[in-house]
Amino acid sequence: MADKVLTANRLTDGIAVWLNANGEWATSLQDALVARHGEAVAALEAIGKKSYADNKVVDVTIIEVHETDGVLWPLRLRERIRAEGPTMEYAPGYPVADPKFIDA
Repeated sequence: MADKVLTANRLTDGIAVWLNANGEWATSLQDALVARHGEAVAALEAIGKKSYADNKVVDVTIIEVHETDGVLWPLRLRERIRAEGPTMEYAPGYPVADPKFIDA
């Protein structure tokens, strides 16, 4: 089984977030709590459903990641882009994603 993390978008501003070990929604994938077995994934799913029901987040999803030298890497390109930001100049305050992180 691949390692997994819980991701969503904050309801207030749409920013991509990941559940951390304190049960809070963090804006960095690198702060995410990693589930490494089925029971942990089920717990993440339950927390995601509650956060959605409490109108904290939307688009709650479990994604697969792998860890290399302490860095979490989403397996899907879409999730790498969500974690790093846009792949081109977008707007002030939104830096362009690191191409090395996006490169699949």
